Amino acid sequence: MTDSRPPTVLVSPAMAVPARVYRHLVAAFADVGWSAEVVARRGIDDGSDAPSRRNDWSYADESADLAAAVRRVRADRSGSVIVVGHSLGAQLAIHLAATNPQQPDGIVTVAGSIPHFRHYPWCGVRELAVAEAVVIRTATAGYWPTPGFGAPAPRTLMREWARMVLSGQAPFPVDGRVTTPTLSIRLAGDALVSAPAARHLESAIAAAARTVWTYGDADRPEGGSLDHIRWARTPQPVVARVRDWWVHRENTARARRNESPTAYTMPSTASPIIDA
Repeated sequence: MTDSRPPTVLVSPAMAVPARVYRHLVAAFADVGWSAEVVARRGIDDGSDAPSRRNDWSYADESADLAAAVRRVRADRSGSVIVVGHSLGAQLAIHLAATNPQQPDGIVTVAGSIPHFRHYPWCGVRELAVAEAVVIRTATAGYWPTPGFGAPAPRTLMREWARMVLSGQAPFPVDGRVTTPTLSIRLAGDALVSAPAARHLESAIAAAARTVWTYGDADRPEGGSLDHIRWARTPQPVVARVRDWWVHRENTARARRNESPTAYTMPSTASPIIDA
């Protein structure tokens, strides 16, 4: 789908990260004329029931929440819908695209991965330790409690996450079936995502639909960060890249149909888009 009206961006947060962390990202999209909102994760923000032995959910449940948000935005507004998924939110975005007919028009993954322990140095001993702790603690407590990594979190979702770490098996297809245009953004300073782990998630996306960009020091603003979480404090380079990628794709599609280019914004002079 191409549309000259500005897209709406839905932000899917990382594990245990509250919506407020993305306030600068939402504001940066507003600065380029795009509407953005955060689809808050279950059990994290005020007003949402925390995970417990009785309150459990899965990746599929949170993917359905994201699908409902896409459906709501489509009913309320015109223009394209782009899902920006961060870390576990990136996995949810791919889950949505691989399993649900309620498709966004575009996906952006930031610091996304399949965290199989074999993708990490030192035989993934750190990742293995966390995953094994998840299996044991969720069996005894009925959920994943604080102060565990990414806690608090529901039993089923965390066991699905642990299965990815232990076996490399994701709770969604990772076979190139996703044809939704997708920009994968890797963070050069990310200590939680290795290049093989990022490539594993990217393999869920058809090559023709996939664009990969590594956000490195050359694009980092003064005082900015390439950290797994702290990049969101100064997200302007990420927003500029998303805008340029989307306009490039729309204008290419329009050129193929002999239509005039998208008018709501134009690509900046940042480094060129690279299709993987």
